[in-house]
Amino acid sequence: MQRQGSIGGDSAAIRIRATGGVLLLAHLAFVAWLTLRPLDVPWVTPANLQPFAGIRADLDLGWQEAARRITEGLALLAPLGVLIPMTHGRLTASPLGSLVRTAAAAALISLAIELLQTGVPGQIVDVDSLLLNTLGVALAHATIVPAARRHLRRRSERAQHPASPQGPAQGRTPTIPRVGIAP
Repeated sequence: MQRQGSIGGDSAAIRIRATGGVLLLAHLAFVAWLTLRPLDVPWVTPANLQPFAGIRADLDLGWQEAARRITEGLALLAPLGVLIPMTHGRLTASPLGSLVRTAAAAALISLAIELLQTGVPGQIVDVDSLLLNTLGVALAHATIVPAARRHLRRRSERAQHPASPQGPAQGRTPTIPRVGIAP
């Protein structure tokens, strides 16, 4: 999965990056359809521009409803935590740097969605959804990407250094202690 100077490098890496790009575009199209379609509602609540006010209001509804709403906020953009690094295609990226880049990209995407919602009838702007979306992406990235990269690096190393053609090792060579070394 590491980028090479020539295109003729690893075809599996190219396929993984292309698949990641297609899945990323498909997920963003789904999120755009879900969040930017006009809703026919009789009234609309005002925009929430105060951080954590919506989460507190959700908690006032009871723990089951709060858990459902918070989980929805975390899960909406969570696949981006895996798809963005998959599209980039590097195995040797710094875990912290990759997490920061992915979370920043997710925050910008979520901010763009919230800004676009200002012009859509029935949709409201909520700063808490921006926070939950970004946190969901960061959690998905932190739980999946480092382990997946580690697994792919090991697999790549095994493919580069195949087992010796002589077969498995057969143990130590026996020595005879009573035979001396010639002068």
